[in-house]
Amino acid sequence: MKKIAVLAGSNSKKSINKELAVYAASLLKNVEIDILDLNNFEVPLYGMDEETENGIPKKAIEFLENIHRADGIILSLAEHNGNFSAAFKNIYDWSSRIEPKLWNNIPMLLMATSPGSQGGASVLAIAKNGFPYMGGNIVADFSLSSFYDNFKAGILINEDVLILLKEQIQIFHNSIQQ
Repeated sequence: MKKIAVLAGSNSKKSINKELAVYAASLLKNVEIDILDLNNFEVPLYGMDEETENGIPKKAIEFLENIHRADGIILSLAEHNGNFSAAFKNIYDWSSRIEPKLWNNIPMLLMATSPGSQGGASVLAIAKNGFPYMGGNIVADFSLSSFYDNFKAGILINEDVLILLKEQIQIFHNSIQQ
């Protein structure tokens, strides 16, 4: 059975991106889901001095090991001021010090959502541009605008948007089966 790492680029305990990522994963059949929470991988703020003095944090190594054990990645990025959240950027930076191609060419469904009408478009564009240089194999992507209007009681209620998500999930599912 294929294993899917599911995570949000947020450390919020009420992350709408985590809700979306877990929901998307629930639409897959015959896979093992491993939900990663950034709160379980707290590391010091990345800096060259920190790395030189204390080395790579064990939690960063553990995070990357979880990613590399997966056959696929579902990642929904939170957008903070048009970019990655600080928590995600920090674990991303530490992971890249361990393995520059940290995503390991694992098929990825890349997503973002926000309460606003842009649906995390800025952070999604940044990731789509940069992740391939870091071993990112983005096979499908999805942006959900107006999260609170479209997502209620743990499900996507907008049927048209749900069809689009299912199309991207099918592309992702096909890629992990190869």
